[in-house]
Amino acid sequence: MSVLILTEAELRQLVPMDLAAIGAAEQAFRALGEGRAIQPPVLALEIPPRNAEVDIKTAYIEGLPQLAIKTSSGFFDNPAHGLPSLSGFMAALSAETGRMEAVLLDNGYLTDLRTGALAARELARPDARIAGVLGTGLQARMQIEALKLVRPLEQVLVWGRRAETAQGYADEMTQRLGIPVEIRDTAEAVVREAEIVITTTPSREPIVQREWLHAGQHLTAMGSDAPYKNEIAPAALAYATRFVCDVASQSLALGELGPAVAAGVMTETAQHTELGTVVCGRAAGRTGDDDITLCDLTGTGAQDTAIAAHALALAQKANLGHIINA
Repeated sequence: MSVLILTEAELRQLVPMDLAAIGAAEQAFRALGEGRAIQPPVLALEIPPRNAEVDIKTAYIEGLPQLAIKTSSGFFDNPAHGLPSLSGFMAALSAETGRMEAVLLDNGYLTDLRTGALAARELARPDARIAGVLGTGLQARMQIEALKLVRPLEQVLVWGRRAETAQGYADEMTQRLGIPVEIRDTAEAVVREAEIVITTTPSREPIVQREWLHAGQHLTAMGSDAPYKNEIAPAALAYATRFVCDVASQSLALGELGPAVAAGVMTETAQHTELGTVVCGRAAGRTGDDDITLCDLTGTGAQDTAIAAHALALAQKANLGHIINA
């Protein structure tokens, strides 16, 4: 059996954050919305003694040549030892035979490409020009880059817990995006000013409050992917005109819906629109300019399978990677 090995450096070369990457995310959500994906619940392992977590995700998508099994880890004390917090890899199996075809040693890079820009493309006002981001890490960088591909951004506002880190983000992203990126002293200031907000923090207590939201705004929450994380106040979730999530059961178990249900402001049986049904036209997204839309993204195995298949197609064209005989 021949297995293709792709390194992080090769994958970064092959798969930039571009419209094709957003297209892979769209393919995944369209399959979910049309019922062409088989996706089990996330296997989540919390390791409190190590301040760490490990997640395993997978999905089969009808029509794709591979399916991926993704392992991602977060060991959040790593920076104190000079190591990144996040890592991971994907194993790609033939969707026809189940035989191993490739190992993608991406160290979490392909996970970082899971793009909130698709949610913004479907739910944000087309004329939105001011974006806000809460957080200053890699997701905060990549998601704003992706957002600029689908909306005519003219300004970005950023808040971080450490002022020096936020300033570094602003300086770097101003150069990278070619538009002004300005820091704000509070998360409230960012949310009140921005037309599109992306939250990318691992916060365990709500940051975004209901009274900060305003008509016409879109918010994508990407930080909460475990039961103990919560970026959006339950009242803010309930206040939104339209609440959309990637997978309702995951949002309830791991994302922002769980705290809102626990607080009694939303119910498990209420109408929760999944992004895939919006993408494929089976459910409405934004219905008016004054709607406040909120999308909770916890990450899906379907996205991992779609981006893995996309990467492997590009690798084959470029003749990149190392083949081993297993």
